Amino acid sequence: MKLIQKHFSLYLMFLPIFLYFCVFSFYPLIRGFIMSLQEFRVIGDRPFIGLENYKTVLADPMFWQTFKNTIIIGGGVLLVGFIAPIIVAVLLNEVLNMVFKRFVQTVIYLPHLFSWVVVGGIWIFMLSPDGGLVNSFLTAIGKERVHFLADLDYVRDIMVLSATWKDMGYNCIIYLAAIVAINPTLYEAARIDGAKRWHEIRYITIPQLIPTMKIVLLLNLMGILRIFDQIFIMRNPATANKVDVLMVYIYEKGILGFQMGVAAAASFIIILITLLLVLITRKVTKYDME
Repeated sequence: MKLIQKHFSLYLMFLPIFLYFCVFSFYPLIRGFIMSLQEFRVIGDRPFIGLENYKTVLADPMFWQTFKNTIIIGGGVLLVGFIAPIIVAVLLNEVLNMVFKRFVQTVIYLPHLFSWVVVGGIWIFMLSPDGGLVNSFLTAIGKERVHFLADLDYVRDIMVLSATWKDMGYNCIIYLAAIVAINPTLYEAARIDGAKRWHEIRYITIPQLIPTMKIVLLLNLMGILRIFDQIFIMRNPATANKVDVLMVYIYEKGILGFQMGVAAAASFIIILITLLLVLITRKVTKYDME
């Protein structure tokens, strides 16, 4: 209480934020958990059925198929989307022309500002078999047209690449900011010892970026099971079995099928798996929140 009295103004400023999360995050979370233990009805009582909704989800083959798709697509996005911004940030840091450097930063950051409705539309247009940029190039060099978004051999890779393309600029700026914060005397000492640019990148830049890498990895890891907008925009019946993810499964069960209890149970399974992944990652990377 003495601490609260001492910093009362700060706690008062924090109160609206706390109330916001209570109303829009913690309360829906508690209500959703209660719903997952009930037989949901719009009108009338909602009888308590224990873990039956969870058993229904775990016994559903479609759940496991979407779980597999989520791991493959989300894992690809996590891996490619983690490595690509580091490479681009390191390369941009070596660019001496500031005008060109800022132009490239702006161009690669722009997709992050657009919604998946816009980004998905761009990719659908580029990959279209009728007049799409990619297929126009293929026909120009004598190759056959490919319906990429309806081809099971390409569709998952396209989901990974499009997601990486959209968010690469944002993560790249984070790494560039971390590179700027590196003590320049480290580079000066390395040059005195005869280090080349590649040695500076390998032994100074990359090691100094490791704390930032851990943070970005954790942030990205928390979202790999919650992929929805991209898949919902770019999926089609021909490839649904290959690209439908857990959030699409929840959408179909809860919104289309109106099985709110089952959808809530699937949501909490995703939360538990995400929490487990984050804890394992923190343990492996020895990431300390402090």
